[in-house]
Amino acid sequence: MSSADASLHTAVHSLYQEHHNWLCGWLRKRLGCADNAADLAQDTFIRVLTLRKAAELREPRAYLSSIARSLMIDLFRRRALETAYLDTLAALPEPVDISPETRALIIETLVEIDRLLDGLGSRTREIFLLAQLDGLSYVDIGRRLGVSVNTVKKHAVRGLTHCLLLLED
Repeated sequence: MSSADASLHTAVHSLYQEHHNWLCGWLRKRLGCADNAADLAQDTFIRVLTLRKAAELREPRAYLSSIARSLMIDLFRRRALETAYLDTLAALPEPVDISPETRALIIETLVEIDRLLDGLGSRTREIFLLAQLDGLSYVDIGRRLGVSVNTVKKHAVRGLTHCLLLLED
């Protein structure tokens, strides 16, 4: 183990010892579930370890709560997507019985799509989804949203370019 790795290990260990209980309590208040709080606290410290910034922290609780807040948002988004997916399945005329593996893959794909679209503005995101998911023409989207076809085209291109650039990364 190099001296830099040993230093990082020591810093993360110290950070964990000093702030783990506080972080679990902070998360428990927001989530209302000790198990989910413990999981997110653990994920937070894993993120700290992978970011390799533990030794240089001046405000550790602010840093930890910022990471934990981001992980909570991801958790809530995933739950909302899963709920929407399950509601959609329940509304189908015939019951759809899929394997747990297929269900997990679909939810994972939806989360990834949501992540890709996260960086788009609300108008661009709406136009992109209307074109890609609903299959509406640019003219129909323009009428529906009260904007010109040129505006729709610009937003659609911006959304597609955004997704393609992220997929290349």
